[in-house]
This record gives sequence, C-alpha cells and structure tokens, in this order.
Amino acid sequence: MSEEAILQDCIQNDALAQKELYNRYSPKMLAVCYRFAHNREDAEDMLQEGFIKVFLQIHTFRNQGAFEGWIRRIIVHTCINSLKKNKRFIESVDLIHANSMQVREDAIPSIVQAKQLVECIRLLPIGYRTVLNLYAIEGYSHREIGEMLDVEESTSRSQYTRAKQMLEDILLKKNIIYKSKTKLPMLAFGR
Repeated sequence: MSEEAILQDCIQNDALAQKELYNRYSPKMLAVCYRFAHNREDAEDMLQEGFIKVFLQIHTFRNQGAFEGWIRRIIVHTCINSLKKNKRFIESVDLIHANSMQVREDAIPSIVQAKQLVECIRLLPIGYRTVLNLYAIEGYSHREIGEMLDVEESTSRSQYTRAKQMLEDILLKKNIIYKSKTKLPMLAFGR
C-alpha cells in the first residue's frame, strides 16, 4: 500500500491503515523516544501517546515536506511534553550557566559505534540528554529548544556545553574514545 493511500485511509479512521502506518514508522520513532526516555517502558508510553496525536492530527498534514519528518516532529514534541511533566526534568534544566566550562572537542571521535554512543548519552542527566538530543541529533536551534523547554536560549547553550563535556568524560571512562590530537568541530553525530 502506498504512503498516500495509507494517509487517505487514516484520515478516514481506517484501522487497518492506522496499523500499517504504525508498523511502518514505529520502529524509527521508538528509537527517537528511547533517546529521551528514562527506560524502554517510558519510551513505549511516549511512542503510544505520540501516535495517538499523529492519528488525531493526520488531517492537518499538507504534503509540505516528508511525512516521516512530520511524524517525527510530533513524536519529539510528545517526548518533550512528557519530560516537562516530570519534576526531575524541570529541576535539571534550570541550572547555572556553564559559559566558563572548557570542552575538549578534540577528544570526541569522528566515528563511534552508534549503539555505544546512544547508551552513553542515556547516562547523561535528563536535562543534558534532552538538549543534546534536540540540538545535535534533531537539529533544533538553541532558540527553538529554549521555547520548547520554557528556558532561556543561554540555558540551552550551557546545557549543551555541559552535555558534551559529560559525554566526553563518559566515553573516555568507558574507553570508547581516547585522547587524540585531531580537532573535530562537533560531536560525530551532530553539528
């Protein structure tokens, strides 16, 4: 069944089309949720809530850009809203700025096993992890992240700086990376 046919049938609330859409996109979207969630169960809850929103809002998709990208934005916003309900998240995002912290970007490798990297990112405090995911992986600007998380743009920047520093330390401790002389402009998976 083509994506267009699935879309049209989903707009008509066809259960088989909804199942097909879910089966087609849920594995990728679960990976997105997993990067934000505390554990797999939370990720699955975020995914389910996100797809409910997808099905409720599917009639608003205007074929401007990729349908997968449209779904992904809904899923990311669902994850953020879920995290914002969590008191620990609110407290962890509201930290003192880290402008004086020095990040040694030369220690971050150009290629790291994706699974190892994701697992190390999941070790970061939730506020750091969220900003890192939104900026380096999802491609949002610090201004957009600030709006999404209800924080100042400078807070997003400092959270990102701290997240990179902490991630580097984790990667070094786990011997996934080693100190090197190579200067890299950003994280291997981001900007």
